[in-house]
Amino acid sequence: MEKTVKIEEYNPDWVGEFQQEKARIMEVLKNDSLCVEHIGSTSVMGLGAKPILDIMAGVQHLAEVDMFIEPLKSIGYEFVPHKEFPERRFFRKGQWRAGTHHLHIYRFGSEQWKDQLSFRDYLRSHPDVRKQYQQLKMSLAEKHPADIVGYTKAKAPFILNVMESAKGG
Repeated sequence: MEKTVKIEEYNPDWVGEFQQEKARIMEVLKNDSLCVEHIGSTSVMGLGAKPILDIMAGVQHLAEVDMFIEPLKSIGYEFVPHKEFPERRFFRKGQWRAGTHHLHIYRFGSEQWKDQLSFRDYLRSHPDVRKQYQQLKMSLAEKHPADIVGYTKAKAPFILNVMESAKGG
């Protein structure tokens, strides 16, 4: 069953849920050098979001991720290959197709890593832009209630714009 696009009000519990999930991930991967960050809308205080925790981990080499598949499976994550994103490895946790947790693994310090952090940090420090993003997400959720791909594609220009602003462009 496809999960509908539903934006919930910001939930302060998301921060604690991230901390708990980060601890589980670190425990099963037994990798002290792994850098794990809370990204996406659930990481931005005051921003409504789909109730899916986005987690980002940074590794030195993406080839390392092959060794993560079985340990992550033991805590409910499914590896989802995405050929269209060769610079990312993606895992999903949860019963719905969209899942309840998304784990994005990038090379630490890569452009994609930096983009994720700059987008999150820009929204955290610019309440006016955060409000615009909130309004956009709500209207797109109404326009694409059963089309997560359409919803995501429609947000892309705004996200790219914010990332350019974050870079000072």
